[in-house]
Amino acid sequence: MKWIGSLLNKMICLLQRVTQGKVEVQGQQIAAIDYGLVVLCGFQPHDSEQTLSKMAHKLLHFRVFADSADKMNFNIQQACHGQGAALLLVPQFTLSASTHKGLRPSFHTAAAPEQARELFQQFIQRIEQAYRPPQVGEFGADMQVSLTNDGPVTFWLET
Repeated sequence: MKWIGSLLNKMICLLQRVTQGKVEVQGQQIAAIDYGLVVLCGFQPHDSEQTLSKMAHKLLHFRVFADSADKMNFNIQQACHGQGAALLLVPQFTLSASTHKGLRPSFHTAAAPEQARELFQQFIQRIEQAYRPPQVGEFGADMQVSLTNDGPVTFWLET
């Protein structure tokens, strides 16, 4: 059971470098980006202001964009010849599911909906303060997320 305790205090982000990404709700596009990162965000019960700050810093400084030698040396802020790339944040509670036992996910390791909604809003604010306003998905909505993964480049980040 040691692994359960370690899961309860880790914010999770699944980031994908994309050439385009968008979110639709009920057939209406609510967010879209061109070149940048689509980031699925999962929250857990013990996530805190410190967790959010740590993840925001990690996300904004994680080097996933190519330099002139085609090496992943640039972060989102340095991409596009220093102009920065776009960011699309999507709340994704299923990232926090426990899949260790059985054949059905359990969500006891995910933050409760109201807590997760607040954490997502606080995370957006931290990104805005450090970078620029991201495009965002709608918390609690049945979203259709589409993207074109560039590379493909996909990383799982934990705090």
